[in-house]
Amino acid sequence: MYRVSDVMTKQVVYLPAETPLDEAARVMKESDIGDVVVTDGATLAGMLTDRDIVVRAVAERADPAKTTIGSIITREVVMIEQHSTASEAAALMRERNIRRVLVCDNDRKLVGIVSLGDLAMQLEPSSALSDISEAAPNM
Repeated sequence: MYRVSDVMTKQVVYLPAETPLDEAARVMKESDIGDVVVTDGATLAGMLTDRDIVVRAVAERADPAKTTIGSIITREVVMIEQHSTASEAAALMRERNIRRVLVCDNDRKLVGIVSLGDLAMQLEPSSALSDISEAAPNM
């Protein structure tokens, strides 16, 4: 039985809420990731995904150099404890209709991110989603 800590991505990239959208997109491209954790000072403000960029900025014709990531992030973050099972993480994603969950330790300190693709690669290695996720590891 896989635990969330076995399948999560441990590389978490943090950016301040005032970061311009184009800079965040460059960081995501250079790091080969599909999400960043957004901070407001020392506080977790939310998460920005590649989908947020498309749906909340590009589709609205927002200027990527003038739009801050704090203005388009998903503020309601969903967390799961790192010792939870991969199946519990999948159930949480299904219930909340999300593709990524932040992973915390016992003290609610952020230790990683688990994505639908991470789960697919472990739970259903022969699935089409697993094949896609393996080709693009951090999407």
